[in-house]
Amino acid sequence: MRFSARFTAKAVPLAAAVATVLTLGAAPADASTAARLSTAFVLPGAKVYPEGITSDPRTGTVYVGSYADGTVYRARPGQGTAEVFLPAGADGRHTANGLSADAHGRLWVTDSTKGVAVYDTRTGTRLAHFDTPGGAPSFVNDLALTPDGTAYLTDSLRAAVYRVTPAQLAAGSGPLEVAYDLSGRVTPSPAGSVSLNGIVADPAGRFLLTVDMTAGDLHRIDLRTGALSRVTLRGGDLKHGDGLQLSPGGVLRVAHNTTNTLTRWQLTPDGTAARLTRTLTDQALQIPTTLTHTPGRTLVVRSQFDKDGPMTPSTGTPTTFTVASVQGL
Repeated sequence: MRFSARFTAKAVPLAAAVATVLTLGAAPADASTAARLSTAFVLPGAKVYPEGITSDPRTGTVYVGSYADGTVYRARPGQGTAEVFLPAGADGRHTANGLSADAHGRLWVTDSTKGVAVYDTRTGTRLAHFDTPGGAPSFVNDLALTPDGTAYLTDSLRAAVYRVTPAQLAAGSGPLEVAYDLSGRVTPSPAGSVSLNGIVADPAGRFLLTVDMTAGDLHRIDLRTGALSRVTLRGGDLKHGDGLQLSPGGVLRVAHNTTNTLTRWQLTPDGTAARLTRTLTDQALQIPTTLTHTPGRTLVVRSQFDKDGPMTPSTGTPTTFTVASVQGL
């Protein structure tokens, strides 16, 4: 998710949450010590403030988006330092929040101020773009792709989920269309706070899951019937939940940003309930926003949003921007 001086109503309540303690209930006693944390690669630049991350399923290349200026970085397997793939400001892009690489060599990049654009991972050419409709306040945040190639995107201010179909992608451009309106279903929260953030798709294409980071709820969207429901969480909640990652077998991994926490949950086969199975809290995560899981490790964005970044007040100056590697989550 994105924190911004451009949107202070969002930044203020989240900044206040930096000092809070997240209680996640009855995880295994050795949950925090089971995971090992190291640095996967460096992101060049003094003011990167990374937010989104994705791994290309075909090549293993990892892409990371900058919240600060919309730069998209690329780290090929074995690289210790990422390189710029899409320069800052290209195509009028202001931010790079949610990223997703599909199986057809395309990279989807959300810009919270505009919508979403799709790029060729080989050439960097923009293939398509879809803009947020209407003039009401909007914050396009994260996205997920279903097996049929449809993209679903969260809007954190409108509590809506947009949809881009393969046919729309082929057309190349157009307005984002609301597929699901959750504004009447999210838990009421204080003025200025946000709701929907990370989103993932069931690998079988049956449902979507999206987190309400303020309330700590997880919402389920049935893609066959359109039914909306709240997932039963056992052992904790998803407050400050930002990025989500869902693996085959129902393992859900969550980055909780301002509490420097990662959690792992086990979903029931139908996705209606989840049980907390592991918790890792470590200041070395440096405000984790999103994550992607690859064989043997979970890659986690260290945003450092609290170091002269979009969170206020600042707690100091940023160090080198990096992506963390977590083993055992």
